[in-house]
Amino acid sequence: MQIAIDGPSGAGKSTVARSLAQHLGFIYIDTGAMYRACALKAFRNHLNLMDPAAVQTLLDQTRIEIGHEQGEQVVYLDGVPVTAELRLPEISRLASDISKLPACRSKLLGLQRELAGRQNVVMDGRDIGSFVLPQADLKIFLTASAEERARRRQAQLQQQGITEDYNQILKELLYRDRQDSERAIAPLVQAADAVLLDNSHLSQPEVIDCIMQLLRQRGLADA
Repeated sequence: MQIAIDGPSGAGKSTVARSLAQHLGFIYIDTGAMYRACALKAFRNHLNLMDPAAVQTLLDQTRIEIGHEQGEQVVYLDGVPVTAELRLPEISRLASDISKLPACRSKLLGLQRELAGRQNVVMDGRDIGSFVLPQADLKIFLTASAEERARRRQAQLQQQGITEDYNQILKELLYRDRQDSERAIAPLVQAADAVLLDNSHLSQPEVIDCIMQLLRQRGLADA
């Protein structure tokens, strides 16, 4: 079974998808982390994203793997676990730019579909239901107001000991929304058959309850 959860940055996709996967006993796959891994590699190598040849060369020399330890996803970049580094603000900013490059999306698309084709998965990202897994059994478009997403992002960073200005976070979220929605390849868009779920005023358990109800209505989960 394939469950796709899409939505803008900061909507809580990863948290919800991870919790839902644990509830169902499925594998959780955070595709955004894959793009962040590419961004990390580019950051470390001071890559000029405006140089297509340099981008392609770097990606050809990049190996990204997904593992799971005690139910948690672990991202490996060239054989080294890098999960802890992927949420750094500078990597988040660069991920928005590198994810719109055709070479990067092409590299990761095959890996994402391969992972989803061999196990029951909950996969989240920007274009899962609309592009990566168009035949997913259930598609959710999870969103929240920009202000609420910025507040959550600030709180998340504070938990990591990182201080970021709220207005700057909001500005970057709106920038990423625009980047993701306007890119030529696989833009952020709600799939025609996806269920819109605004969680601005919902707790995580309430969101999980809503999704489980949808699964039961479709005969995809026990009553």
